[in-house]
Amino acid sequence: MRVVIDDLIVELDPPPNRIGKCDGGRERHFTEAAVMLAYAFHLFETTIPDLCAVELHPDGEHGKRFEIAKWLAAHGFPLKESRGVTNYCGKYVCGERQILISATPGLGDVVAVTPGGAIIAECKGGIINTRHSGQLSRLRKGLCEAVGLLMSKARGGRQVAVVPYTETTLRIAKQMASRADEAGIAIALVRESGEVLDVAP
Repeated sequence: MRVVIDDLIVELDPPPNRIGKCDGGRERHFTEAAVMLAYAFHLFETTIPDLCAVELHPDGEHGKRFEIAKWLAAHGFPLKESRGVTNYCGKYVCGERQILISATPGLGDVVAVTPGGAIIAECKGGIINTRHSGQLSRLRKGLCEAVGLLMSKARGGRQVAVVPYTETTLRIAKQMASRADEAGIAIALVRESGEVLDVAP
């Protein structure tokens, strides 16, 4: 399944304190939910040929910032079975493949079970065209937090910290990659096209 993705980014006018601090005049938000969705599609494309199911565990705030159900339907995964009271939670199906979304905390943002073991990803989002010091700091902290959340889990399977690709996150990822690898954690950066770059230690 090769999917061309061109709608992961939400463009918003910057607040007064960030006017002039982004390239192009509007902030390009790569939300956490969009990062999760892009990584789920990446797993379908690259993990194993017969991977049938990927689980996503967003919190309520993620659904407010990105229209998860609408986006999945537009990319061939309509909602087939609702679960719980959150409007985007449930089973999304495309042929033999399923994306299962629940708001269950503590399981990892993206989870896939393969014959080689579980893949667990912690994801963070951010503004990808910002020059604002506070937002650049949030990008850095997001990567550090994703790695830290994985370090709190039992070691095993493949654990991946996933954040948007920017010059800032690439620089920090390269600095952290060896130390993270020693802890059994990989780092992946997602471009706005959905392409995933694994940062080698």
